[in-house]
Amino acid sequence: MIIGFIGLGKMGLNMALNVQAQGWEIIGYDVNNEARETANQKGLSVADSLDSLLKALNKKKVIFLSTPAGMITNQLVADLTEVLGVGDIIVDSGNSNFHDSVSNAEKAKVKGIYFIDCGTSGGLKGAREGACLMVGGEKEAVVVLEPFFKDLACENGYLYAGKSGAGHYLKMVHNGIEYAMMQAMGEGFNLLEASDYSFALDEVASVWNHGSIIEARLMGLAADIFSDDPTLASLEGKVASNGEAKWMIEEALRLEMPVPTTALSLFVRNESMLTNHFSNKVVASLRRGFGGHAVVESQ
Repeated sequence: MIIGFIGLGKMGLNMALNVQAQGWEIIGYDVNNEARETANQKGLSVADSLDSLLKALNKKKVIFLSTPAGMITNQLVADLTEVLGVGDIIVDSGNSNFHDSVSNAEKAKVKGIYFIDCGTSGGLKGAREGACLMVGGEKEAVVVLEPFFKDLACENGYLYAGKSGAGHYLKMVHNGIEYAMMQAMGEGFNLLEASDYSFALDEVASVWNHGSIIEARLMGLAADIFSDDPTLASLEGKVASNGEAKWMIEEALRLEMPVPTTALSLFVRNESMLTNHFSNKVVASLRRGFGGHAVVESQ
């Protein structure tokens, strides 16, 4: 089975290299020429056009998308359903809204094509070494790709979550929780930084990451970040929001379920675009550390 990867940015390229190293035949494509050149330099076979990619795949084609959520991914799915055949499979591994995924699955099904939504977590390290995957879609298509998903995932990091939209629904809630966790860390370290004590924040984060109840990958990342930049002087405390927490809050409102912590963490991110608190620097640096997200450098 040959897997066609569309989208060779930070996540897409690392995932492609991950599974290629495990013996999967991968052919990549990206509209950006520089991204194609980088992938080729790293040893990935790259097509120079979408048409060339499709021609290089098996009769039963599998397309794995790692593209920006929203209009770009939705248009790409629409274009692919016009040229793929019955039984072919499209996998969306981005942070798409689950409503879009349900709609894309319905549109693909009309053409006899399978659409799988694959919520993906783990940042750049997970993409290269083993991600956490939450997969939704028709079971008969998912079964075909389960060996691939399990190789892409870390140990025990793969879950078939159910019908179309389930994978991206889980990723939406996952990211809402992530917002709240990082906000709590930012506020805690903000208090330490403002206190009368001279804490070495990298040492604090390190000890908290060894045996404490709040031990976590984010805490280990914080230790590394503070070791490199103890006061986070190199960046501004501006923290962007990518949509998932907003979608989670909207869904919670629909279901009349309280999610105050997630809601507040989103509001703080919005507020961070106007101010420069140390707590926001912590959250911004954590996002850059695990996912390569852009930060605003201090002037």
